Amino acid sequence: MSADEQESGVEQNTRTIEESVVTDFSERMSYGGYLELGQVLSAQHPVSRPEHHDELLFIIQHQTTELWLKLMLHELRTARDLLRHDELAPALKCIARVKHIQRTLTEQWSVLATLTPTEYSQFRDFLGNASGFQSYQYRAVEFVLGNKNERMLQVFEDDLAADALLREALESPSLYDEFLRLLARAGYPVPQAVLDRDVTKAWTFQPELVPMFTAIYADTEHHWSAYETCEELVDLEDNFQFWRFRHLKTVERIIGMKTGTGGSSGAPFLQKALQLTFFPELYAVRTEIGA
Repeated sequence: MSADEQESGVEQNTRTIEESVVTDFSERMSYGGYLELGQVLSAQHPVSRPEHHDELLFIIQHQTTELWLKLMLHELRTARDLLRHDELAPALKCIARVKHIQRTLTEQWSVLATLTPTEYSQFRDFLGNASGFQSYQYRAVEFVLGNKNERMLQVFEDDLAADALLREALESPSLYDEFLRLLARAGYPVPQAVLDRDVTKAWTFQPELVPMFTAIYADTEHHWSAYETCEELVDLEDNFQFWRFRHLKTVERIIGMKTGTGGSSGAPFLQKALQLTFFPELYAVRTEIGA
């Protein structure tokens, strides 16, 4: 092949930049400027010495998780506020987006699972007491969904912004609280004691709600909006449990039964989280259907 033919082949495999494409950003906003990529891409600071190759994976895994949690929290709080104003359709749109975020977060564990026990052990000690247990955004998501625990706030006493975010989530009705209040306004028989409950406490199973949900599931044609919302909430909980399970199995795969860097028991602590529930009545109703 001649030199001219080789050059022609290269040109055929090269995309020409169209004349209309903007290339001068001296006075225009660029993609990197809009996303502040200078800050985002320079926010990874491995602490291992000598720097271990796999620590960058560990940092990026957790940073991207926090970004997705930020968006999840944004959508859940918006959905909660929309339910408060009886705007069910846009609230369900927010919940649908959260479900996609949850799937992404769950699949993301497979990347961290490529970190072997030997590789992690070579930089783990450099992390000190830093632990995912200290993720205030994760706690805020749990709070918005109803798994509230005021004692968790003591972990964040030194972070004013985190403390403020968590206190707002603690003291506000959960997504489920607002759904039940919406049902009550629509004429459904939600007990007054449920509507007046202390919203700073974790949600616990309320058996008196099961007959109401049973009636909704028994006649979906006449209760479609309520029924659809119930199923969307069940999807949220299922997805959250899948995420918890993948977290547990990834931890077991990498550190076995070692204690966590933050002082927890590690895998046994995560195992207990699988027993936590957000919407127990929506699972209990399944026992009643067709019984």
